Amino acid sequence: MDNLWLLFVTFLKVNLLTTSGSASVGLLYTESVGKLMSREEFVEAVGYSSVLPGSDALQLAMFVGYRVGGVPGALVACLGAILPPTLIMLILAALLTRLRSESWIGSFVKGLAPALAALLCMTAYQVVGEKGWQGWPPIVLGLGSLLALVVFKVPPPLVLLAAGLLGIVLFR
Repeated sequence: MDNLWLLFVTFLKVNLLTTSGSASVGLLYTESVGKLMSREEFVEAVGYSSVLPGSDALQLAMFVGYRVGGVPGALVACLGAILPPTLIMLILAALLTRLRSESWIGSFVKGLAPALAALLCMTAYQVVGEKGWQGWPPIVLGLGSLLALVVFKVPPPLVLLAAGLLGIVLFR
């Protein structure tokens, strides 16, 4: 029962304090690694949740929850993950409907983009870790993935799947 409560509180906290599924990975890493799961299990969870279709944040919550507490853990983690954004979106939708004609709303949203990019870079660094970049294979995989995403416009789930399959070969 303690693990279920910890799962609920962890995902409630992460989803109250972060702004998106991708940005929440860094805080979830801090909150779960060493308490709920190992670093390797967390990287595995992020990888699986990124490859599957649908919301990464919910899939990550369910994966972590299932690892910690089976089906009840997955349900509790999912509830903790969806409760804050659902309530906040209902409130924001009502508020923004009333303020949609204000010009500062668009400027506010444009100001969020650089901060989100910085959060995503920080999250990537935390997930891979300092030791994860040693040697040429991770650097080649990272640069190849970036090239596939930016230049060739390959869908992110396919890039992740290909990188995972190459990881099997390169990191034996």
